[in-house]
Amino acid sequence: MSTSQKLITTPVTADFLRGHLDVEETAHGLLPHRLPARARRQIPDDRLAVAEAQPSGVRLAFRTSATAIDLDTLPTKRVYAGFPPPPDGVYDLLVDGRLAAQATVTGGNLRTVTDLQTQASQLTPGPVGTARFTSLPPGEKDIEIWLPHAEITEVIALRTDAPVTPAPRTGRRVWLHHGSSISHGSNAVFPSTIWPALAASAGDVELINLGFGGSALADPFTARAVRDTPADLISVKLGINIVNTDAMRLRAFAPAVHGFLDTIRDGHPTTPLLLISPILCPTHENTPGPLMPDLTDGTLKFKATGDPAETAAGRLTLTIIRDVMAGIVAQRSAEDPHLHYLDGLDLFGESDQKQFPLPDAIHPGPEGQRRIGENFAELAFAKDGPFAATTG
Repeated sequence: MSTSQKLITTPVTADFLRGHLDVEETAHGLLPHRLPARARRQIPDDRLAVAEAQPSGVRLAFRTSATAIDLDTLPTKRVYAGFPPPPDGVYDLLVDGRLAAQATVTGGNLRTVTDLQTQASQLTPGPVGTARFTSLPPGEKDIEIWLPHAEITEVIALRTDAPVTPAPRTGRRVWLHHGSSISHGSNAVFPSTIWPALAASAGDVELINLGFGGSALADPFTARAVRDTPADLISVKLGINIVNTDAMRLRAFAPAVHGFLDTIRDGHPTTPLLLISPILCPTHENTPGPLMPDLTDGTLKFKATGDPAETAAGRLTLTIIRDVMAGIVAQRSAEDPHLHYLDGLDLFGESDQKQFPLPDAIHPGPEGQRRIGENFAELAFAKDGPFAATTG
């Protein structure tokens, strides 16, 4: 590989980024955000503040003939007190849409979560590191570098052995998706293999992923962010976080979903809009939250602690959530023909769960992420699906 003295340094500007809604200038470089500043000022807890700053679906996109690329970043890695640290996040480099190389960045800041329930944490500063890619194919090509989906990443500079320019816009339709930790990419190993990324690739669309771990709670500020973001296709996957945080009762849930959809429609009155209910999760199918960590066998799993008998008083389960969401779409679609419903059990149901059991009783593993992406692509982007390509 060329030595660093032979490489051209290019500061990273917002023109190089895709899949984000905002960019913050830090002391080191650029920090992409997946919620705009107005929304961030209304975030009520650290869980969402961390999740929206983790760049799930965010990538650098540029054109170059370089065969050697260094990307300087400052990651913030998360570790749970008492547990071994997870492996370093992976940077996926795609050449003309195909995975060509991968790298990691050592060092960086360390956020130690001291309370699993509240996500209270302590931050230890660390050094900038470098993701290094070598032996790339010669000739001009379009490069995407997908940032680690679960590591806050400040992007600092590109160093390459040939000039780079921001990639031109592709002209593909923009798909904006909002969901929970499963959409964020929980248990996926690589950033380009989270299920929304796999589905976007299959559907030949540009992804903006607003999947926020633990935080798909029908927040009005998130609905406004969706409303104000240009998009050709929109999907909203709600339910699991509302159950596992025990955030609402039945009386509040249906109006909250209506309000979320109303806000989106204020900015996207005729955009195809797909409301998705939760995938299969035996833990919460018929048992309300709240969800609690379970360490009885020495590994982190989760259990539901609510009383099923209290559903009569309005406590929510996934079974109830799906019925309510299907009813909302049936009610609204008479006046909104571009609103559609997708049952989450069609994305990941009983047969899928038997083949790919949920490792922690809540989140699918890497194989489950792939199955969800494949099923979504087949259902949503099919010729008769809600996101079918139109010809004019």
